[in-house]
Amino acid sequence: MKMLVPVDGSNASINAVKKALELAKKYGFSIKLISVVSERNSEYRRHENAWRGVDGSIISESEELEKRLEEKIKENAERLLNAIVSKLDFTGIKVEKEVLLGEPYVKILETARNDKSDMIVMSNRGFSKVKRFFVGSVTQRVISDAPCPVLVVNSDSN
Repeated sequence: MKMLVPVDGSNASINAVKKALELAKKYGFSIKLISVVSERNSEYRRHENAWRGVDGSIISESEELEKRLEEKIKENAERLLNAIVSKLDFTGIKVEKEVLLGEPYVKILETARNDKSDMIVMSNRGFSKVKRFFVGSVTQRVISDAPCPVLVVNSDSN
């Protein structure tokens, strides 16, 4: 059986990994840890034409800087996944790690479908109901469209 566990480095997501480990040991799940790096900053993209120089140099410099930043974020996400596996006890559990680029809830759902995951274990972010309404919640979107059961670990669980 396969368990998908999205992590973002927050204490809440680490608590979800710990709960996933507990379940994996008890019921024989393999675990796939994923970290999703958001695509290019849409707010920046919306305003890029306002900064376009006559020769386009500002944009090309900005794009190069953005690519380097994206690579650094991916490297940090890979280090995060490696640190989780090295610091927590995954003994006897098959574990995979993957860094994905895109909209977090979309990539979580795609991965769950493509890998035929039996369960997703993820954290809530502790947003109040009002804030969740306005901000939107990756967890809520995953719950709504998941192809398998979703276990939501409360952000303050141990």
